[in-house]
Amino acid sequence: MMMGFKGLICFIILLSCLSFSSAEDVKVSIRGATTIARTDDNFVCATLDWWPTEKCNYNQCPWGKAGLFNLDLENKILASAIKAFNPLRVRIGGSLQDQVVYKVGNVKKCTQFKKVEGGLFGFSEGCLPMERWDELNNLFNRTGAKITFGLNALLGRNESKTDKGLWVGDWRVDNSRDLMKYNIEKGYKIDSYEFGNELCGSGVSARVEAKQYGKDVIALKNLVRELYPDPKTQPKILGPGGFYEEEWFKTFLKVTGQDVLDGTTHHIYNLGPGNDPSLITKIQDPFYLSQIAQTFKDVAKIVEKFAPWSEAWVSESGGAYNSGGKDVSRTFANGFWYLDQLGMTSKFNHKVYCRQALIGGNYALLNTTTFVPNPDYYGALLWHRLMGSRVISATQDVSPHLRVYAHCAKQKPGISLLFINLSGEKSFEVTLSNAIDLQVKPNFEFKGYEKREEYHLTPEDGNIQSDVMLLNGNPLKLKGESEIPEMKPTRVDPKTAISVASHSIVYVTIEDFHAPACA
Repeated sequence: MMMGFKGLICFIILLSCLSFSSAEDVKVSIRGATTIARTDDNFVCATLDWWPTEKCNYNQCPWGKAGLFNLDLENKILASAIKAFNPLRVRIGGSLQDQVVYKVGNVKKCTQFKKVEGGLFGFSEGCLPMERWDELNNLFNRTGAKITFGLNALLGRNESKTDKGLWVGDWRVDNSRDLMKYNIEKGYKIDSYEFGNELCGSGVSARVEAKQYGKDVIALKNLVRELYPDPKTQPKILGPGGFYEEEWFKTFLKVTGQDVLDGTTHHIYNLGPGNDPSLITKIQDPFYLSQIAQTFKDVAKIVEKFAPWSEAWVSESGGAYNSGGKDVSRTFANGFWYLDQLGMTSKFNHKVYCRQALIGGNYALLNTTTFVPNPDYYGALLWHRLMGSRVISATQDVSPHLRVYAHCAKQKPGISLLFINLSGEKSFEVTLSNAIDLQVKPNFEFKGYEKREEYHLTPEDGNIQSDVMLLNGNPLKLKGESEIPEMKPTRVDPKTAISVASHSIVYVTIEDFHAPACA
């Protein structure tokens, strides 16, 4: 009880300090008459990757035993972290997925990944034994995870003798067929199958031409329709799972044709390499963060034009590539990038956003060694619990350093807002206007009657490179050895402005905000 009281005092001091810092008044206009986009109810997603312990970059090997073959599936924190989302969407995949064969059917030899000269990403082919797949599914069933499985899309192909990096030939379906049959026999629920990883466009370590890729996705769809004849339980088909290049995507979507692809997936690593010394600066630069918006807009547009039956997904995004930035990606500061990405992609009608990774590398939501949640885990969990699928417009024109996103509240009436203050110098005092009439410029301030719920997220000791996050002044720590802590809001007088401290992230739910789109 004493800790809670101390935390409350610290929080009150934090808010009172705003009046002595450089506070700026901001009016945010909420246009709640209509939605501007929609997400899936399970928008937040995290990945599990195949990387072995030998995955190293920049003289460090940050994956440890967090890859799918080595991960401790009995760890209680891991189970609690997944279960808390109820459900968490988990995407299984990554760079090595197109070198994974499944030990089922005619596959007898089963070897693990080894470092080899000339191998894709420097590794040999690896094999998934069904015993390990059973253990993984035991975890997924216990925790209620919603699974996307990334299939090997290079099986049956060979590298072109005349065009280095280009893989040619038809995809061989037999190993995937046998895995799907095994899943059905065991009763393993797969929400979606994603075809390949970063083979589109210029590729990363290998590439496949768009027409061939489209043809193979049709073969995959036919296979799924054959093995899962009930449309109600039929897994979705996703692809191409790589970096967006307009002409490649356009050709691919045209070839696949109507009702084949359920999700058009792409990847984002817009912060550059993990060893970039300017990473901490980029994360706080609103102009840099906004540059990627055009990609989200372009993907949404091309999907609407060439595959309107499909949905836009980000199926992998770690911010900084090559396992993230050691002193940035696991810290509070990374939330400026990550939560801004969630807000931005949802505005551009993306249905799902998969964070690389749930565990593993420097960019994991959970500490790779201890499994203790990093700050972004809590930011993601609050998004999942508070931000509903209907996106509404929220704008302000005072400062680019204050990012604001609005959705219909998830489990309550009214709206939920996300504020991200990228500035380390300015705080903001925010009032809201309710512009119900789209034709009329808002000129009145919203005054609520019910206390609003606020979740103020700040770094420990004001250090944005801390891996400890405070909620309303209290450190977010596990309960006991493995339980995710409760995240309770502070209830605030509706007549006061919303205070957004410098270098802070704030979620707000206002139940009596009248937004017709949320009715």
